[in-house]
Amino acid sequence: MSLLGTRTKDHSEIWDASNISNHIASSSFFLLGLPGLEKIQVWLSIPFCFIYATALLGNATLLWVIWTEPSLHKPMYLFLSMLALTDMALPTCILPKMLAIFWVGSQGITFAACLVQMFMIHALCAVESGTLTAMAYDRYVAVCFPLSYSSLLTANTVIKLGAIIAARALVIVLPFPFLVKRLPFCHSHLISHSYCEHMAVVKLACGDTTPNNLYGLILSLVIVGADLSFIFISYGLILHAVFRLPSLEARHKALGTCGAHVGVIVILYTPGLFSFLTHRFGHSVPHHVHIFLANIYLMVPAMLNPIVYGAKTKQIRGRVLRALRLGKSFS
Repeated sequence: MSLLGTRTKDHSEIWDASNISNHIASSSFFLLGLPGLEKIQVWLSIPFCFIYATALLGNATLLWVIWTEPSLHKPMYLFLSMLALTDMALPTCILPKMLAIFWVGSQGITFAACLVQMFMIHALCAVESGTLTAMAYDRYVAVCFPLSYSSLLTANTVIKLGAIIAARALVIVLPFPFLVKRLPFCHSHLISHSYCEHMAVVKLACGDTTPNNLYGLILSLVIVGADLSFIFISYGLILHAVFRLPSLEARHKALGTCGAHVGVIVILYTPGLFSFLTHRFGHSVPHHVHIFLANIYLMVPAMLNPIVYGAKTKQIRGRVLRALRLGKSFS
């Protein structure tokens, strides 16, 4: 997964690096897209475009529903709005350049643009993980301390948590571009990826990359390790509280309030962990599968998250259905 500092195999030897490098400035890189799938990249752009359009439409609809429905002006849905904004921004960071590679072969990217894309991708992934952690805390308070919910999670508290999530992402991801900027790239400038992923760029350096490797590992432990641990602890406490409820109906209601969030957590972390394990230990897996998984990890959760919340949350589902019925009455 992107936050886990995945490594990619260097397949630049299959390209005539010397010829390409003659046409690229020393301050530029060359994104290879999906190495091994060049012949079908144009066709692969169709599902990627569909995923992106669905993600934008679904998350925009989610934001509109939360904004226009007063009953949804609650902490849980404010965090959900933050998640929706992140899910619109993250695929936007990679898809335009990916389509330029697939459609017109525009594979060059300046060093500065590469660093900006790298920072945005990793920072947005950190924001998404932090938002899911905050939503787990919200569900923990709602289920375990229902009478204190409104006093513990005020609007001011939600704003502070949102600011902390954004600040954490900025502080811990900001060293990435500076660590890469100090490296000399005296050999290949061919990034065997469809976007500027940190370790894919670091693999091209001819200097000491130990600080980059160590910081990528530390970042993995700080963000993914800490956030997942907090989420698991929160839901362990939630389950303990739920199964102490005397009424079966009360148990179902309490678990139902957490269903959508659990679904989103599974959608986000499962492909990410699978991608990470594949990159680390799946050496027999074809390289293009690694890169394809890295793209799927950033694109698919953004599409599925609003669908899951729309299906699992009664208020959101009802508001969308009312809007659809109203639209039909005017047509």
